[in-house]
Parts: sequence; structure tokens; C-alpha cells
Amino acid sequence: MWQQVERRLTARLAAARPCQRSGRLTAVRGMVLEASGLDVRLGELVDIHPVQGSNVLPAEVVGLHGEHALLMPYGPVDGLSLASEVLPLGEAWSVPVGAGLLGRVLDATCQPLDDRPLPDDLQRMPRLVAPINPLHRAPIDQPLVTGVKAVDLFTPLGRGQRMGIFAGSGVGKSTLLGMMSQHTEAEVIVIALIGERGREVGDFIRDSLGPEGLKKAVVIAAAAEQPAVLRRQAAYTATTIAEWFRAQGKQVLLIMDSVTRFALAQREIGLATGEPMGSRGYPPSVLALLPPLMERAGNLHGQGSITGVYTVLVEGDDMNEPVADHMRAILDGHIVLDRSIAARGQWPAIDVLNSISRLAGALRSQQQKQAVECVRSAMGVYRNSETLIELGAYEKGAQRLIDLMIELKPELDALLAQAPGECCEPEKTWQTLQRLAQQLNRGAPHAS
Repeated sequence: MWQQVERRLTARLAAARPCQRSGRLTAVRGMVLEASGLDVRLGELVDIHPVQGSNVLPAEVVGLHGEHALLMPYGPVDGLSLASEVLPLGEAWSVPVGAGLLGRVLDATCQPLDDRPLPDDLQRMPRLVAPINPLHRAPIDQPLVTGVKAVDLFTPLGRGQRMGIFAGSGVGKSTLLGMMSQHTEAEVIVIALIGERGREVGDFIRDSLGPEGLKKAVVIAAAAEQPAVLRRQAAYTATTIAEWFRAQGKQVLLIMDSVTRFALAQREIGLATGEPMGSRGYPPSVLALLPPLMERAGNLHGQGSITGVYTVLVEGDDMNEPVADHMRAILDGHIVLDRSIAARGQWPAIDVLNSISRLAGALRSQQQKQAVECVRSAMGVYRNSETLIELGAYEKGAQRLIDLMIELKPELDALLAQAPGECCEPEKTWQTLQRLAQQLNRGAPHAS
């Protein structure tokens, strides 16, 4: 008898809904909602139930002020009122991961944008992880071929390196990223498109990435019209997915376009929650979030690697604006795109002399180092005299190296230029550069 009673009580307990502490909205200030009566943690998810209608609005706790929680919703706030109930979910957002994500296009919360359901066997990982022990990092001594001649020759990427692409708007960042995605030797590509126009998301996937590139890629897209909390979340979602593939021993290329829009999203959140303004309106949390995010890339002993390529949209072509200046100090190198080079019709518009890879010395042979240094030095000499040459004030024979550069300039420009769909063989590219270096060596001051 007692066993039957116990079974009935157990069944009722299993079917019962536990008591859940809820709260109420107390204020709506723009995109920030204030709720009271909640026992929540920073980063926890909540559901907001409007008084009328059945559409539940998910939101995230982005601030705590006294007995009030500051929430940022994942959607439009139309229809909310001060009578809306707020239910905490008791957990922070976690990211679904697995090999089944390859070839998929998802939003910041991993909801499909390609009208196909997600696989059922995905695991879940937290979006924020503990910092990596520096002694667990493997050395970066293996190059990652991108298939872009100007990058592989002058600013080589190593497996596990973090490289920034710095440029103003309309100078070809997305085109360069598409070329890297198509031609890279990485096994997996994870792409975060943050704050892009909706049209550009479709164009990048269809034209720049292409069907073949998409097969080994995972695309996370948070378009410009989405709330700031989702644009920020897209960066963490993409990084977490890349970490899962790295743990499986894969060589991963993580592309984030752009870090600036991630910073702008955090600026919206920070200012809305009452943070003080700093340089150019950026609150302290913006610059504080960037290093932990970048440090999640790299090589790990016993695992694969995450090679990070992060674009920085410099405002007004000012390479010293706060985000760009901070990113240069964090990253392992930077590729600068120049508007004047793009205006000449040379693509990709990489300014070789102002671009640098801090790990180039560990990724090149001695012969390659000498060839690159020779060509780079000759390009610097030519640039110093470029105004005189264009004005016709330079007299032929005044300097042998400049004479050679004038003669070889069309061939050098052809070496640096590359059509988006063009795939180049690394060995043939190095042979061309070494031949140019041998010709330029004859005109160097020490050779005369």
C-alpha cells in the first residue's frame, strides 16, 4: 500500500511545476528595461510575458542596480507595459556546437537563417570560458596559406596567429575576406558577420564565399538592424564554435567582420546601462572586453588551432582612433588597406609598407626573408621619390635602384594584384618575388 502511495506522490512531483520567482517591469528606457523582484545574475536570460498577446520576449541581464535588474531584449519592445511579467530562466546563454553546423548560416542565437532545422545531436558550450593558461599554448611556427599573394608574401599568417585588417568603408575588406575564405588551406572556417547590412550578408555568402567555401564554413550573422545585445553575442557565438572545432584537432580560420561593430554594440549597451563615457564616447567596458575575446584564438597543445582574422573599420580613415589603436596592441600583426591604392584599381588594396606580421620571422626561410626585405626596401625608396617621378622631375640615371623600380613597377603591381576568384600557387609566387629581388639587388647601393 505504502509503495503505491509513494509511486503516486512521485508521479505528482514529477508533473508539478516548481515555484518560480518572477518580477515585473518597472521602467522602459529606450532599449533598456528595468525590472524588480528578480534574483538574477549578470548575463542570465529571462522571458518577458506581455499582458496581451502570447509572444514571449527573451532578454538578457546586462546590469544590476540596487534591487533592479537592467535587461536588454532580443527583439522589439512594442506591446510591453509595466504590468509585464518577467520570469528568470536560471541560466546564461550557451552555444550549440558540433560538426552538423558545417555549411550552415545561423543568427547570433544559433537559430537557422537557411530555413533548415538544426541537427538533434549538438552539444552545448558556455559562451564565456576561463582564460587559457599561457603554458598550454603551442608555438606558432607553421604558416597558414591564405591564397592571397600580397598576404602570403609580405604579411604571412601562422596557424594560431591573430591578424587585423584595418580599413575605412568601401576599401575592400569583405572582398579580401572572401578571397581568404575561398583559397585558404584551413579545414574549417567560422565567419561572424557583425552589424552588416542585410544585403551584404547575402552577397558575401553567395558571391564572396560561394557554394564550395560554404561547405566547410559556419556563418554567424547579426545584421545591422538587430539589437546591440545580439550583435555583441555574434562574436562570442562564432568564437565558441571555433573553439569546439579546435578541440577536435581541426585547423580553424576564424573571421570576424567587424570588431569595430562589436565595440559599437558594447558601447550602446554600456552607455544605456549608465557607464561613463571615455574617448570618443567609448565606455571602459569596450576596451576591457576586446583582449579576452582575442585571446581565445591560438594554438593549444594536443588540439588544433584557431587563426583569427579581425577587421577593424577605422572611422574617417583614422588609423589612430581608439578601437584601431587598441587592436594593434592586442593582435599579432595588421594588414592596412589604402583608399588611394583602391582608387587606382588595384585589388586587394593592401599597403604593403604599412602592414606587418609580427611572426613573419618564424614563418619564412632565410632566403625568403632576404627576398622580402629587398623588395620592401626598394618599394620604400620608390615611395619616397614617387612625387618627383609623377611630376617628371626625376632624372633617369640619378639612382640605379629607382631606375630599376620604375622599370619593374608594372610587374611588381601585377604580383600584388589579384582578382577575387583567382587562385595562385605559392611556389610560383615565391619564384616571381625572388626573381624581382635578384634584379633589384643589382641596383642596391652596396652593389654599385
